[in-house]
Amino acid sequence: MTKILPVLIVACGLQHAVFAQENSPYSRYGLGDIVPKANIVSRGMGGIAAAYSDYQSVNFINPASYSNLKTTIFEFALETDTRTLKSISPAARFSATNTIISYIQLGFPIKLKNANKKGVFWAMNMGLRPVSKVNYKISELQKLPGLDSLKKIYEGTGGLNQVYLGTSLSIKHFSIGANAGYMFGSKNYSSQLSFISDSIQYAKSNSQTNSNFEGLFANGGIQYEFILKNKKTKRESILRFGAYGNLKQSLKATKDVMAETVFFDPNGEKFTIDSVYEKHSNGTVIYPASLGVGVTYQTLNWLFGLDFENTQWQDYRYFGQSESVQKSWKLRVGTEYFPLKENTPFKKYFNFVRYRFGFYYGPDYIKVNNTLPEFGLSFGGAFPLKLRKSYYETQNSILNAAIEFGSRGDSKTNFRENTVRFSLGFSLSDLWFGRAKYQ
Repeated sequence: MTKILPVLIVACGLQHAVFAQENSPYSRYGLGDIVPKANIVSRGMGGIAAAYSDYQSVNFINPASYSNLKTTIFEFALETDTRTLKSISPAARFSATNTIISYIQLGFPIKLKNANKKGVFWAMNMGLRPVSKVNYKISELQKLPGLDSLKKIYEGTGGLNQVYLGTSLSIKHFSIGANAGYMFGSKNYSSQLSFISDSIQYAKSNSQTNSNFEGLFANGGIQYEFILKNKKTKRESILRFGAYGNLKQSLKATKDVMAETVFFDPNGEKFTIDSVYEKHSNGTVIYPASLGVGVTYQTLNWLFGLDFENTQWQDYRYFGQSESVQKSWKLRVGTEYFPLKENTPFKKYFNFVRYRFGFYYGPDYIKVNNTLPEFGLSFGGAFPLKLRKSYYETQNSILNAAIEFGSRGDSKTNFRENTVRFSLGFSLSDLWFGRAKYQ
């Protein structure tokens, strides 16, 4: 365990190092662009997570699924997305590429021999993941009647992250779980104004707000499964229901506000002519409540799932102020196909690959002039890995991959953003920490 903690700390620092590659004007509002919530397994199926449970991966969206873990699993994932922003008026097109660490976590079962025999299982998980990202830089050139041209530059950075510890307990067909941890982030934005003139040299103005927020958080989930038996084939299938959610939570926040008039000499050196500061203003950031419900039906070769999630973003507040956000919901549908048949030879590798497909639809939580419809398609796969040779086959490592095609906005909105996101996740599983026995 002590070997994993330094990795989490380093990954926390890496989150801020990679945010600067993105440029999305929509991240100016609320807490920024929301990072896809689910793990790479679920992303390949449109993001379904409420009723999904798998012993080969850790579903941190619904912590009730942890109790299905059979071995220790170390997971980490990376994602790269390319965003193309199209403006109708004025007609323009802009593209940016962003790469981040999606999550890093360690899940493990806690062995209770007597309880396990009675159908009681217990497991835990710990990890780190980004929740949102803020990064944009927008310039605007405006011609003023009877005056010179005015150049405006809007810039922002920041984001929200979570470090969490979760646990789950299952008793026969019912599972319950919870995550608790520390949520922290920042939101820094500035506006710069300058006149462009060939005859007069004007001073420039800069307004800047830097804020930091932090606090404890908790969320929970439940799952219940029905085992269905086919009398003809004598095979079993699983019908599973699930729900997850969190209450509205308040984060402590501090804010520094600065307004200044600046001047640059011919060498580019900055001189402050006048400035006004408001330092360490205390306040709160309200993180909204959320609820998701879903169902899955799983056989040996197929899985079908449906999720519905509702988030009360209209309750979001930044130092007591509301922003251009609204109540949002998402409908997610996904499926997985596993072609493995009885007596399939091991040399037929692609019969052991899981193939996934899904889609999602719903309004974005950001509302600028009009509601922004958001929808997407996703494809994915799970590819078994053998990372070492061993006489005992205790390893069960998987490479999960997903590609998502998303769109935000429509003909009624001035900006339309298209996203292509490619994600890779590694689920490294083995019988770790086991005591060897000799006979």
